Amino acid sequence: MLKSVVRAVGAAVRLPTAATTTARALPLRCPTLRSPSTATTRPFTRSLWMLTNNGASSGYRPKLFSSKVLSPSVSCGCGGLHTEGDKAFGDFLSDEIKEERKIQKNKTLPKMSGGWELEMNGTEAKLTRQVSGEKVTVSFNVNNSIPPNFEEEAEQGQQQKSAEEEPELLSTPNFVVEVTKQAAKHLLVFDCHFPEDEVSHGEGEEESDIFAIREVSFQPEGDSDWKETSYTLNTDSLDWALYDHLMDFLADRGVDNTFADELMELSTAIEHQEYIKFLEDLQGFVKCN
Repeated sequence: MLKSVVRAVGAAVRLPTAATTTARALPLRCPTLRSPSTATTRPFTRSLWMLTNNGASSGYRPKLFSSKVLSPSVSCGCGGLHTEGDKAFGDFLSDEIKEERKIQKNKTLPKMSGGWELEMNGTEAKLTRQVSGEKVTVSFNVNNSIPPNFEEEAEQGQQQKSAEEEPELLSTPNFVVEVTKQAAKHLLVFDCHFPEDEVSHGEGEEESDIFAIREVSFQPEGDSDWKETSYTLNTDSLDWALYDHLMDFLADRGVDNTFADELMELSTAIEHQEYIKFLEDLQGFVKCN
């Protein structure tokens, strides 16, 4: 039973989204994201239209619609439409996939320390750990977990940068922590996120938590839907002493800064794998493989 918040954001080089939608269904979703840090990331190369030689380097933007009608090809027996544009698109995707594989830092998913067991279901991930009779479950979804960087996009419009100077991508998903006690009838559920100003710190800055608790609630065990009739504690106006005790409660169960750093690394690796897989599926769809 998970709490979820759906939010849509577009990366600087992806198509930006205009609105963010929030939902209270517990199955894994990712709420609004915060800005990325300089932690373990990969080069900011995400683009279907800007990585060509005449793309990012020259300011070229291909037209999505053209007045010229391309004659379809009937070279395969799938029955679908095939145009010269489809062929060019497929060839581009081939190059894009090769480039993404070159910069892929993790061929296999990184391991979480602390005895966490990973379970995957598409873009959804679940980490489980047993602590002295308690079960701790952390769930997140990598969809839309790459924060936008519109400031960097504006800078690129003024001055073209080399690939080495490009910002790096980091997946910072919101995550839900569930704590189950054997004798309890309810789950204690924490809705957590990575605030923009806490993800990283400069040299000399005092270390603080890189993640934060947004809401806390008790929910019935075994129920997949978030009960709106259950009281939900919002931490925005919470007494700091109580908030600190809640953070200590999570830390005692293995959800601390080290865990949060490793979760971002894991989420980034999963997101990149899913992105490459999407490109491969898109290529197969375009080429009718």
